[in-house]
Amino acid sequence: MRRDFALSALTLSVVTPMYNEREAVDHFVARLRPVLDGLGVSYEVVAVDDGSRDETVARVLELRKDWPQLRLVKLRRNVGHQSALAAGLRSARGDYVVSIDADLQDPPEVIGEMLAKARDEDLDVVYGVRNDRTTDTAFKRSTAGAYYWLMRKLVGPWVSGQAGDFRLMSRPVVDTLNDLPEQQPVYRLVVPSLGFPSGEVGYVRAERVAGETKYPLTKMIKLSVDSVTGFSAAPLKVATWLGLITFMVCLGLIVSGIGAWAFGVTVPGWTSLYIAVLLLGAVQLICLGLLGEYVGRIYAATQRRPRFLIAFDTDQEEPVINRNGSETVPTELVTHG
Repeated sequence: MRRDFALSALTLSVVTPMYNEREAVDHFVARLRPVLDGLGVSYEVVAVDDGSRDETVARVLELRKDWPQLRLVKLRRNVGHQSALAAGLRSARGDYVVSIDADLQDPPEVIGEMLAKARDEDLDVVYGVRNDRTTDTAFKRSTAGAYYWLMRKLVGPWVSGQAGDFRLMSRPVVDTLNDLPEQQPVYRLVVPSLGFPSGEVGYVRAERVAGETKYPLTKMIKLSVDSVTGFSAAPLKVATWLGLITFMVCLGLIVSGIGAWAFGVTVPGWTSLYIAVLLLGAVQLICLGLLGEYVGRIYAATQRRPRFLIAFDTDQEEPVINRNGSETVPTELVTHG
């Protein structure tokens, strides 16, 4: 069955968050354009600049002169990969939307297979699944495996163990994502949790074509924290169990202390006291930290500050690039989400 949404004049939007990708953008465009031109459908490419500090914006504007389907959405500042992706999803107009990074670790050639599968099998989501990750380091593979194992335990078995942010989504899925009030979305967990009909397309993960990784260890840890606290209250239960276990340990120490006093075995107890104080202090700090993480999320949600601010969108008006490389944009083009 072929699904026709008939909601826009565009069949396909390709959303690409970019942060300091000047070295990769030429390679990305050279691979992506022939693929999209060969699909025989109307399309657009929404490049979302996430506050790059290099010449990414200037280069995309240069490439746009020869490729009118290339569109640049520039954010006011760096807001992170997931929020930049949210800006791209909100800006995309196609009946189907593909999200893909510009580092070419996920092959653009798979997009055609994704689109065909979604249409032929009447699917709303098609995930790009990494069948081969030998190009990643052993540390990357092991940490990614641990992350997805934990997510399946906390969130549910529908979370794929090898699917990242390379996916195709139908317009109803994108509209649903845009309507969600989440301040820190993790789309690799949000999308499967919605329950739309989905399928998978496998591929071999390649090495980054140029530049440096945008997901160092610190950002991987932040993604893990956002994933856990955004989708499960399990850490609060862990805090409760830690408190109960500590209480039982303290009861044991009390019993042993009374027994030692009763039998006259009274020696200076600085070691046991030292251990008990450290144990209690550590557990209390862990519990306070977990509670603080959730309270912080509630605080951020009540503020309702925009996740991103769009400086300009070339779909509305071309920016004027000054001699120093900065852009001058009419104020009416500034939007937020």
